[in-house]
Amino acid sequence: VLIFSKPGIRMKLRVLSDYPAIVLLFIWMLGPLVATIYYSLIRYNLLNPRIKGFAGIENYEFLLTDFVFTDSIYNSIQLLGSIIGITVVLGLLISYLLDQDLYGGRLLQLVIISPFFVMPTVSALIWKNLLMHPVNGYFTYLLSLFGLPPIDWFSDIPLGSIIIIVAWNWLPFAVLVFVTAQQSMSQEIKEASKMDGAGHIAFFFQIYLPHLGKAIGAVVMIQMIFHLNIFAEIFTTTTGGPGTQTTNLAFLVYRKALLDFDIGGASAGGIISIVFANIVAIFLLRMIAKNMNSD
Repeated sequence: VLIFSKPGIRMKLRVLSDYPAIVLLFIWMLGPLVATIYYSLIRYNLLNPRIKGFAGIENYEFLLTDFVFTDSIYNSIQLLGSIIGITVVLGLLISYLLDQDLYGGRLLQLVIISPFFVMPTVSALIWKNLLMHPVNGYFTYLLSLFGLPPIDWFSDIPLGSIIIIVAWNWLPFAVLVFVTAQQSMSQEIKEASKMDGAGHIAFFFQIYLPHLGKAIGAVVMIQMIFHLNIFAEIFTTTTGGPGTQTTNLAFLVYRKALLDFDIGGASAGGIISIVFANIVAIFLLRMIAKNMNSD
């Protein structure tokens, strides 16, 4: 008892007691990654299990030379840039509008933020069957009022339709972050700008935007992490089509694994997705760190 009562011994025992949890966490984090790397280096097709053995970088070569992979990279970048651009720009404008003394402002905030709590699959089904349906959708009805022909959204502009659905789902998140960030702006700054005769446009660009710089960086970083893995909206509405027009990296991995049953190719796609996500993350972290240092 006296030995265990010494401070040094107690500290060592405390550290040793943490080891099992650390080891389990380490295995939980690295186990799937190691398994994915292993499967990406072998021939493993569920439809033809007799074809097996070490493939080396064969799965990677096949994937990188496939036009579907090129299309998926292009679509992923388009989805990423368009959704973030729409949500940030509209989020800033809406949050600035909500900062004004509007009648029913609290109720308006609740209405604007509510889409964020709708599950992606439910959101996609609502847009597909209620709003964008080429025959019975509300958009078709509104177009018919002006004598315009209906639009088959998921055939004519499939990627644009996915962008609209995801942006609608994530716009409330940007608004919520910006509304919260703008509350830290002192009332004296607002009153001083009014006394100096600054209009809405001057105040927005010279005071409002610089004040929300860090919030904008946080919104961009969080959305970029999530939007690299957009899947539910694509699966529910277009299933990656027409052709490969809405196939991104996440859907390509799904197609390889559960439609082509090519586990080796799907694992190679997963590793490439991880590398792509890390490149984007490093770029973002440097951009945000530079922004914070400049402040």
